[in-house]
Amino acid sequence: MPEPTAEPTTRSAPERDLRPAFLAATDHVIAILSRDDVAAAWHQASALPEWSVGGLVAHLASQPVTALTLLRADPVTDAIALDEHYARSAWVSGGLDDDVNVSIRSGSDEQADAGRDAVLGRVVAARAELPDVLAGQEADRAVLIPWTGWALRRDDFLTGRMMEIVVHGEDVAASVGFTAPTLSDEVLAPVMALLTRLAARRHGQGALVSALSRAERAPRTISAF
Repeated sequence: MPEPTAEPTTRSAPERDLRPAFLAATDHVIAILSRDDVAAAWHQASALPEWSVGGLVAHLASQPVTALTLLRADPVTDAIALDEHYARSAWVSGGLDDDVNVSIRSGSDEQADAGRDAVLGRVVAARAELPDVLAGQEADRAVLIPWTGWALRRDDFLTGRMMEIVVHGEDVAASVGFTAPTLSDEVLAPVMALLTRLAARRHGQGALVSALSRAERAPRTISAF
């Protein structure tokens, strides 16, 4: 009699813990803000319409600081999926002069008024406190985003903050004229996965595949936003 064949076992990949990645992303912010050419360009126009370099840098710098504040707040019970967060967010589909985007720029400009050193100091202070705060965050912890009225699970929340850091880090580099520091895979992979899903939802699977593989039929843009 032949020996019975064992049934194959399927093991799901362990979920990635993004807390170390978020610390690395915060270090990325500090590296950009610490540059002398960023400070020198503070009051100049950025590569983004209606944004000064200082306002754009302040918006970049606000990501770790905001994360620290929201992670310290009381947890809630319900959370929505990350992609649903972007489907609901008014700024995603809003125009340059829509109230939500004007408000974002105005708030960033107010933070920038304190100057580069003060903005950098806030990020450095947040970086010192983040390890202990992140250590106490369980994977299923729902983090309330008060200006939206809904919450995201811990790593979905961190992915959203890291996406802002990655994208706006490149915006600052383009505005000032340097190459942004290379990011590790632990930071870049979840951000690129998010942007890919959002781009596919906006433009369709075919447009995304063509842009990534077929220059002769690539669409004009596959921007996620």
